[in-house]
Amino acid sequence: MALKLIHTPPPTDDTEHPVPRWAVRLAYALPLLLLPSCLWRLPFAAHFAMGQIQALDHPPYWVSVPYVLTLSLLTEVIAVLTIGLVRGWGETAPGWIPVIGGRPVRPLAATVPAVVGGAILTVLFTSVPVGDNRRLTFFGVVDGVDYTNAAWDALATICTAPLALWGPITIALGIAYYRRRTTPTG
Repeated sequence: MALKLIHTPPPTDDTEHPVPRWAVRLAYALPLLLLPSCLWRLPFAAHFAMGQIQALDHPPYWVSVPYVLTLSLLTEVIAVLTIGLVRGWGETAPGWIPVIGGRPVRPLAATVPAVVGGAILTVLFTSVPVGDNRRLTFFGVVDGVDYTNAAWDALATICTAPLALWGPITIALGIAYYRRRTTPTG
């Protein structure tokens, strides 16, 4: 038995119209892109600073552990749900869902949440450096986080930078889904 190191996504022939290859690749890559930030977040639940220099008043463990675990799990679940924009279960609701199971999903019922959610994610995770370790965000100018050394800073950047791609990828997948679903057959 040969060991397969690279997973190939299942065929997308369960969709009404062919899905662009770039959309399939992005949809399947998104949960993997967000995984480093989810893993980066986990030590904070146990109040481990991950090299950050800041005086914080940490919440009790009974608050921080469920909060961080839920946030990481929710991030991955939402990322996995975007795969529905390139698969058949995003066009016809799975049969196990009460009331709507087996019915076709209206294009706007999937597109609107994807595009609006992507826009919100883009606003939340986009920042512009303005100098002196400060960044311009939707919430105004915020001070950056200092780290004990460059290695911690690099690790934080590598783990959290893909979050900025989450919104634009979701928007692109939502628009591609809408175009594919509303294109007349012929």
